[in-house]
Amino acid sequence: MFTMSSFILRNKVTGTVWKTKAIQHQCFSSTGLKRAQLNLLKTEAFINGKWVSAKSGKTFQVTNPATGQVIASVPDMDVTDTKVAIEAANEAFKTWGKTTAKERSVLLRKWYDAMVAHANDLAALVTAEAGKPLPEALGEVNYGNSFVEWFSEEARRVNGDIIQSPQRSKEMMMIKQPIGVAALITPWNFPQAMITRKAGAALAAGCTCVIKPAEDTPFTALALAELAQQVGIPDGVINVVTSDRSNAPGIGNELCTSPHVAGLSFTGSTEVGKLLYKQCASGVKRVGLELGGNAPFIVFESADLDKAVEGAIASKFRNCGQTCVSANRFLIQDKVFDAFVQKLKDKMATLKLGDGTKPDVNQGPLINMKQVEKVESIVKDAVDKGATVVYGGKPASNVGPQFYEPTLLTNIKPNMVCYTEEIFGPIAVCIKFQTEEEAVDIGNSTNRGLAGYFYSNNVSQVWKVAKLLEVGMVGVNEGLISSAEAAFGGIKESGIGREGSHYGLEEYTYIKYICFGNLQ
Repeated sequence: MFTMSSFILRNKVTGTVWKTKAIQHQCFSSTGLKRAQLNLLKTEAFINGKWVSAKSGKTFQVTNPATGQVIASVPDMDVTDTKVAIEAANEAFKTWGKTTAKERSVLLRKWYDAMVAHANDLAALVTAEAGKPLPEALGEVNYGNSFVEWFSEEARRVNGDIIQSPQRSKEMMMIKQPIGVAALITPWNFPQAMITRKAGAALAAGCTCVIKPAEDTPFTALALAELAQQVGIPDGVINVVTSDRSNAPGIGNELCTSPHVAGLSFTGSTEVGKLLYKQCASGVKRVGLELGGNAPFIVFESADLDKAVEGAIASKFRNCGQTCVSANRFLIQDKVFDAFVQKLKDKMATLKLGDGTKPDVNQGPLINMKQVEKVESIVKDAVDKGATVVYGGKPASNVGPQFYEPTLLTNIKPNMVCYTEEIFGPIAVCIKFQTEEEAVDIGNSTNRGLAGYFYSNNVSQVWKVAKLLEVGMVGVNEGLISSAEAAFGGIKESGIGREGSHYGLEEYTYIKYICFGNLQ
């Protein structure tokens, strides 16, 4: 038996700490997770409280990116199926939208409790379909659960205002009401947390949902729907539409243009986000977009280098670099450049690649071969243009076809792809700078503005640089910044709106002004 009897689960490499209840987990075989061990595995889509197949009868296979083994098949749905899901959500909204905040709060708390009780089952699914090492998958589950817990509490604090009227004959007030059906399109890199962060807020506000999970990771979404049904969340309030990549554009367009969908929340690439934004314009829908980043990670000469390296590992190599807030460009002041690079290299050497079910593995695979090819091309472009490979630099074919070595590059130039584009892989690129102004200019020299990080022990510099970085979120002497209590989101082409915190509810409510006249 693999037992975690303590209250704290700590990643040995990144130092990341996740709070969790005592969990017992069955040992996994060396070949990886087997279907029989995936207790919440559902192989049908979920619409109006029923497990259903695609009307076309088509399915597609989902594979484990670490082993290449097929986990199972799910329905390959299309626009016709999506319309049914939207109608179910629209009908359910007629009653769900009228429930009290307390009723919604109670159900969300039950959903959260069910997720906590099944944390190991959810983590097993995340490991199987996303490839994350099991401790990291458990970390995501606990992080994702925290959003449902948070919004179960915030549901009862969706308050309005009483306004002081300029006339004695009138009383004025503003109330908040749910927008209606919310379409949620979620990515593969956090298959549990990206759903709970959106759906928790939407349900708390009184909205119903149609969820379209990424084709690489549909099983976690279906498991969450199963738990929602178990705790009594009404039919039609949560719907999950699964599809392969070929049907995704049509489904996305339907979710954006249907008159029964009031708002769209999307996490993914900037390019797809722009397309969805344009499609939503025809209906003037509420739009929340959490898009790509190009995060600078600045290390000033006053920084504690050991802490900076710890933060760099946590930010860069979590989920093998496949996070939107991952550090993308390491900007290191010239006086500490060589020392930082050496320390980072030494720490990277402790990373162990492999099947996430095996002991001590802390680096999983890239999600698919398309991502492997992208990372390969970025490294090749850099090397061809003069970059130096300090560590790694090639696919880890001895581990598996979708694994890539943690890689450290120096001598980076502005004409390299790794300088200007989001890498989304385990590649750390180190750029030398001399002055604070130069570092900020490089950090801001992108049309993305999601997250930024910097390490400094200069108090004046800390406050100044935190304000100067053109991003929605800043980590000061910290590489992990996300939590349910914080507002997550970016500026520039990194998105619109915020998720998490009390601001997350604003994406799913509108303000209604009510004026009472002739009171005298």
